[in-house]
This record gives sequence, C-alpha cells and structure tokens, in this order.
Amino acid sequence: MTSTPEAMSPVSRTALYAALVRAREGDRPEPLFTDPYAARFAEAAGMPTEAPAEGPRSELGARLAVHVMLRTRFYDDRLLAAGADQVVLLAAGLDTRAYRLDWPAGTRLWELDLPPVMAFKEQVLDAAGAAPTCGRAVLPGDLLDPAWPRRLVEAGFDPQWPTAWLAEGLLVYLSAEQAAGLLTAVGSLSAPGSRLLMERGRDVSRTPQDPALAQVTELWQGGLGPDTDQWLNAHGWEARTTALTEVGETYGRPLPEGASRTSGFIEAVRTASR
Repeated sequence: MTSTPEAMSPVSRTALYAALVRAREGDRPEPLFTDPYAARFAEAAGMPTEAPAEGPRSELGARLAVHVMLRTRFYDDRLLAAGADQVVLLAAGLDTRAYRLDWPAGTRLWELDLPPVMAFKEQVLDAAGAAPTCGRAVLPGDLLDPAWPRRLVEAGFDPQWPTAWLAEGLLVYLSAEQAAGLLTAVGSLSAPGSRLLMERGRDVSRTPQDPALAQVTELWQGGLGPDTDQWLNAHGWEARTTALTEVGETYGRPLPEGASRTSGFIEAVRTASR
C-alpha cells in the first residue's frame, strides 16, 4: 500500500508538523535530540524544512513547538529508563524512536496507527534505508476499533510482561469517552509495573484563537482534560506529573516568564492486576 499526506486523516497530518519541529531542533547547535528522518518526512510532504527568518511569530505556535521539543526528549529518556522489554507506541504517527534510540538488546516495539500514515511512513523510511535498533512491528489499524488489543496480542505482544506504553500527543484528539475506553484497554493489557507516558490533560476550551494553527487546534476534543491523572489513579495506576517548566529547566531550556504552569507530562505505573 502506498500513501501520500493527502490520504491521511486531518489528525494524522498533524504528525507532519511535529516532524518538522523535530527536524528544526536537530539543526540547533546543541539539540535536545536528533531525528535523522524527520526532515525526510517533511520533504516528502513538500514542507520547507529550514526555519523561517526572524519576524512576527505566533505565540501559540512558538509554545507548541517548545512543547513538542521538550516532550520528545522527555519521552525518549523515560522510555529508555522504563527498562521494559515491550514498548508500544499508540498512534505512533511519524515517530522514529525504533530507529534513533539505543534500545537494550531484546527490546520489542509495536507501532499502532491508521493505515495511510503508516504506509507513508514506511515509504519514507524504506527510501532512506533505515534499519531499526530493536525488534519492530507495525500494526496498522484504528485505536477506536475494540479489536486492536486482540490484534496486538496476535502480533506477539505478551500482556503478562511489563510494558512501556507511549500515547504522545494523542488523547487531546479524543473525546472523554474515547479516551477512557482507550486507557481501559491499555490497562487490561498491562501487567503490574508497566508504565504509561502521556501529556497532562488540558482544558481545550481555553485554547487561544490562532487562525494559522486552526487546522490543529480545531481538532482538539480534550480527552479526559485536567483530571487525567486522577482518572488513572482511580483505575489501577499511580500517576506522577512533571510540569513543563520543570522539564525545560532540566534540559537547559527554561520557559519564558508567563509560560503555562499547568502543561506537563504524566508517567503512570501500573499497580493493579488486570
């Protein structure tokens, strides 16, 4: 199956903007990370990879770019620190962690996302001659389809073993009901000690209006909102939130004065048996 960006859903196409941010981060003198394939995705989609000349910038756009850069490095570090032999990337999009991170020997990684985005991704990676650094399996499909957990197990996933799950930039595009259903399915597949990484929920009704970013922000439904960590704590997880400001300070990228103190990332550890 071949695919172009035009064949992707509007939500899937937002992965191209994230890839563009990662590509530009890699061009900085001291990047937080390097994604050697991010620019290839942008180029294949006809997007300019060079950072624009200095000039008027969208405040919301700048904030979202910082968020993507910091979350990429934060999730990189937390996934490797999880020490899990099984890693599952939910709505993997154009994530290339299977190729750019130094995974321990024996790591198995599954990527789940809609067929058009995965087909586009495979085309670009194959053309680049990319080789994964772990055991990688691609599982095209819809996470709103209740059959995805069964298909994951059929693809070799073992729910008896602890797993590192990543839901990067995902829940904000789901309704509260959809988000709860997805996380319930994840919990049913998670042995004690499994870890789940995701963004802290937000109240999307308070998102600033920015016509340049409407193609992204108008897709936001909010997921479980600001109470995401509380939902996890009530459903067999122990959730810890790290504020975006703390992440920025840790990586030497302090946020400007007045930056949101509510944004951040959740790392939840599975405490309950399924």
